Amino acid sequence: MAFDREELGGWVAKLQSIADRFAEVEKRVADPDVVADRLKLRDFMMEHKRLKPMADKAVSLVATLRDWDEVQAWIQSEDEELRALGAAEQPVLEAALTAGVEEAKWMLLPHDDADDRDAILEVRAGTGGDEASLFAGDLVRMYLKHADEKGWKHQWLQASEGTVGGFKQAVLRLEGEGVFGWLKFERGVHRVQRVPDTESQGRVHTSAATVAVLPVAREVDVELNLNDVRKDTFRASGAGGQHVNKTESAVRLTHVPTGTVVECQDGRSQHQNYEWALQELRTRLYDAARAEAEAERAAERKSQVSTGDRSAKIRTYNFPQGRVTDHRIGLTIHALQAVMQGQLQEVIEALHMADRAEQLKNL
Repeated sequence: MAFDREELGGWVAKLQSIADRFAEVEKRVADPDVVADRLKLRDFMMEHKRLKPMADKAVSLVATLRDWDEVQAWIQSEDEELRALGAAEQPVLEAALTAGVEEAKWMLLPHDDADDRDAILEVRAGTGGDEASLFAGDLVRMYLKHADEKGWKHQWLQASEGTVGGFKQAVLRLEGEGVFGWLKFERGVHRVQRVPDTESQGRVHTSAATVAVLPVAREVDVELNLNDVRKDTFRASGAGGQHVNKTESAVRLTHVPTGTVVECQDGRSQHQNYEWALQELRTRLYDAARAEAEAERAAERKSQVSTGDRSAKIRTYNFPQGRVTDHRIGLTIHALQAVMQGQLQEVIEALHMADRAEQLKNL
């Protein structure tokens, strides 16, 4: 037999406990008190969507396991026709149950609640001068086009343009289903190899930009004492190249205990920028706490695909060869122009597959 009956029973039991939770969530989404609370309803709907495949798999495996036990009885029967029927059905059910065990393992990998959240995306020019700023601009456009493909909304929080174009720094909020979970492996150093427009000799230069992806924090995630926050205002310079405000509507917040600084200038009023900046500040403090916890876990388990170290070189975009290489998983695809147009599905899916495979090893 290619699967362990006792082991399968254990996985089915785990799925069944999730199916029980799914039934509870299904009742809650119909509760008038929950329906009246937009945020609570959203959280329950997201949990409902996440748990449903596992609940369905539990039902399917229980039914298949019941069929398996019945077939075993047929094989032991004195009836020759039943024995023949059992012998024919056994390999089919065995294959289904073997596959079911593997699917159950994938489904039951630990879920990070932050994966369901919106994200703050930060792109900064690194080494390479003006070319690094231009590359940072290319990355921002790449992610915005990918966001459009995914049906996400975006909101500019801060932008500092380069002297010849692109960005020295750009900060955006991306809103949609599971944004952080999808983009979290984009965090790190992205390197570009190409001939800059300013290069007269045709030599290939190497420049870099850093990308940070942070799960948006909620008020309950961070205890923020506003007495620890210093507020400064200044004139907006045109976030994302969209507008210039002649009044001091832009806001800079400094969290004195940690020295964390955030700015927001894209809102049309100082109040709006303050609220957005406050949310970003909470998000950065929340991310710092998560990074500390991640570092502790990393000490116990070395993961190939990391979400914690923004200084790690993760990807190279080589224009002369038309290739993109992700160094963490050794993936190279010769579709650079498509990637720069936001077609990141193949790369990001490969990263998620590698991460899940690593987690399976540690189950």
